[in-house]
Amino acid sequence: MIELKNVTKTYRQGHQAVVALKGVNLTIPDDQFWVLMGTSGSGKSTLLNLVGCLDFPTSGEVLLEGRSTSRLSDEDLSLLRRRRIGFVFQFFNLLPTLTARENIALPMLLDGRTMEAARPKVEALLEAVGLAQRAEHRPDELSGGEMQRVAIARALINDPLVLLADEPTGNLDSRTGGDILELLRRITKERGGTLLLATHDQRAAELADRTIFIQDGEVV
Repeated sequence: MIELKNVTKTYRQGHQAVVALKGVNLTIPDDQFWVLMGTSGSGKSTLLNLVGCLDFPTSGEVLLEGRSTSRLSDEDLSLLRRRRIGFVFQFFNLLPTLTARENIALPMLLDGRTMEAARPKVEALLEAVGLAQRAEHRPDELSGGEMQRVAIARALINDPLVLLADEPTGNLDSRTGGDILELLRRITKERGGTLLLATHDQRAAELADRTIFIQDGEVV
């Protein structure tokens, strides 16, 4: 379960304070697909960053599995991000020198496991995202949709509690973007866990269990 309790986030721009989130309260149950919608600058990405422990609230609390993220040690935060949270971004963030198989395995390798140990999960995920025949291709040999599928598989390799997707269709054409949304929904339902997706894509709302609209840092 993800809980946000009266969460506020304020950034400093020179001498000016910019309030990105204003007293947000949300409880997101396990095994749900929720979509965050709003215009650019509404606070969607800020909320994802707080849930993903990439940033911390100015006030209020973000709780994952009942633990306040602001109270965790650096080591615990690192382990939480690596093992319990998966990230999918708009621009894929794949390493260009690695194959699809190696990019997917990377989180397990960084966690101290060997490629041999990672291989069964990597192969299963390649099958799940429809890329078994593209495993040895590097990013510059893949289409945008294929790169995003690799990124999704990489995000799932450690069986995260939470999968966070920030505009995952924003760099794709309409048809490919629709395929990626369907893939995210299917994999979430099959594997379990919570998917929290920030997007402008109205089609996502049709697939989600719930859609949250954010405007000027507030849930509306």
